[in-house]
Amino acid sequence: MIRFQTDRVLIRDIQKEDLDFLLQVYNKKENMKFISDGRYCWSKDQLTEKYSKCNKKYDLGFGVFVACLKSTNTIIGEVGLFDSFGDNKKLELGYILDETTWRQGFGTEICNALINYSFKNLGTITLISRMYSENSASVKLSEKCAMNRVKTGKTIDGRSFYEYEISNFMLSGDNKQY
Repeated sequence: MIRFQTDRVLIRDIQKEDLDFLLQVYNKKENMKFISDGRYCWSKDQLTEKYSKCNKKYDLGFGVFVACLKSTNTIIGEVGLFDSFGDNKKLELGYILDETTWRQGFGTEICNALINYSFKNLGTITLISRMYSENSASVKLSEKCAMNRVKTGKTIDGRSFYEYEISNFMLSGDNKQY
């Protein structure tokens, strides 16, 4: 099922035949260095189990989706909306894009589309994005997408992190994208 699209990217539900490519994305150290545990040695069964857990609420419109280039139908990574807070009105957004697509504007395009999709189609009130403070690309992306830093902290293992937030009532007038 297609969830939404941008000028260049199609966001759709994950299909069984997508797993081999997504596994390649997950098994690249560069792609995973800023993901929470930094693990980059995944099996197909582990990835299938992860998606099974994350996508229990597909029927509500959120979970992990595949991002494909519209021009070639090539998968460039995954994007997601997560029920991290036990509240469907407050979701967390996230993404893992293959390093071959970095610095081409796909992150901004996809993040803005996730925000619009969440507010317009899901009735989300607040979206959260969390990242390690050293992940300068995600910090810039969050700020470019009108998110505000609301928290700075340390993880259990001592890594510094930021939390960004955007609420649908924060967007007004010309800033409102939907």
